[in-house]
Amino acid sequence: MTQVNNNLGVEVQEPHPNFIESNTQALTLEELSEKSIVPTFSDNSLTISHQDFMMSVYDAAEKVFGELTPIECRVSHPINGRVPTALNKKASELTDAEKTVYYQRLAWISHVSNLKRTINGQEVCLTIGGVRGYNDDNLYSRPAPMRFKIFVGWQVRVCSNLMLQCSGFSGIFECMSGADINKKALDLYASFNPEKDNNLEILENLQDTRIDENQFCNIIGRMRLYQALPVAQQHELPQLILGDQAVNEAVRQYVNNPNFGRRQGNDISTWDLMQLFNEAVKSSYIDKWLERNQNCTDFSLGIQRALQNKDEEGYSWFLN
Repeated sequence: MTQVNNNLGVEVQEPHPNFIESNTQALTLEELSEKSIVPTFSDNSLTISHQDFMMSVYDAAEKVFGELTPIECRVSHPINGRVPTALNKKASELTDAEKTVYYQRLAWISHVSNLKRTINGQEVCLTIGGVRGYNDDNLYSRPAPMRFKIFVGWQVRVCSNLMLQCSGFSGIFECMSGADINKKALDLYASFNPEKDNNLEILENLQDTRIDENQFCNIIGRMRLYQALPVAQQHELPQLILGDQAVNEAVRQYVNNPNFGRRQGNDISTWDLMQLFNEAVKSSYIDKWLERNQNCTDFSLGIQRALQNKDEEGYSWFLN
């Protein structure tokens, strides 16, 4: 949600598209804290809860960037249960107090309130957040490091598309406590200077490179072909982790998207291409979303270099 001022000078919430879709549902931080149980390891030691993960990262981001907007989180794969006293009840007879749930996977974001820019006519805001899944942790063992991912990057307001680059993505890291997560987040965010970083300029320059419909069709066809290549041949080409579902969705977006799709036969830009792919990967499962989002950025920048005859990594293959 975005804070805007109405005619009365009062801040209200303006709805915007979800930053990820797929099989996720929205959940507030309060709902997560009050209604979701916290899984334990085999010896009943607590894991790091979703809310502790979020607040550890949020506190670090506040120290580095200043005021943040409220957290938006989306969850998936609920694990439902019931208290022991309700074991013999029918499901229809269970009260809310007798039901238990925790959500296996979590993705969340927050915007830096005072860091907004305009790129290619679109407002973008600096965004922080993270992803974790209990499916990545071995809950059947004694306490062991748990896996998390955090990021900082620019997000397009009109479509909520994240534009993630490697300098703002932690990859998977392991921690045993909220303090460990906080330190990891501080290190990542302190190294990302939005005022000096050239990420915005790199992204803005994508608008200068055009793609006609024949070239777009070649790219899509090669992306489909890539999926069927032997693994050894895939390794000779730039990495592509977008599957057929995402490629098909990008084609639908090319035809129908009013912001970034084709416009009465006019060419699109490599900026538009990136947004089409970013929109497509919003249908990914939570645990694949960040890697695929970064791959969209890398791929679009690679296609731009290929079109400018500056390709040294093999992206020209997708245009032939």
